[in-house]
Amino acid sequence: MAQRSEANNVFFLIIVGILAWIVPGAGHYMLKEKKRAIIIFTTIVLTFIIGLYIGSIGIINPVDAKAWYLAQIMNSPMVAALGHLTSMDPEKYRVFGRPNEIGQYYTSIAGLLNLLCIINAVYLAHLRGTKAEV
Repeated sequence: MAQRSEANNVFFLIIVGILAWIVPGAGHYMLKEKKRAIIIFTTIVLTFIIGLYIGSIGIINPVDAKAWYLAQIMNSPMVAALGHLTSMDPEKYRVFGRPNEIGQYYTSIAGLLNLLCIINAVYLAHLRGTKAEV
């Protein structure tokens, strides 16, 4: 019986983590932390959108800027769709100079911030799961 509840708890943690990655703040929302979820969503999405506004979607480059792309992909799977779009015709979306750098900084910081929020959501779900068993 203990193994079954432990398997359910692991499945719940995975679901919370995936939801938190797909939509920033969704993991916290699932844990009924609505105010925190709204703050997380607003902060991460606005930071990402500001980065896209400064540098255009050309800053999401899975071919030439792999290190930046790894941080950006933590925002959402939507970044993979944008990366696919920009890699199909790289000359069309080419960005140079300061806008490229600043846009990459903003979008990467948003992705890494979302990674921290994903970890926090999974940790909170784990704590609630262990309290329920005691």
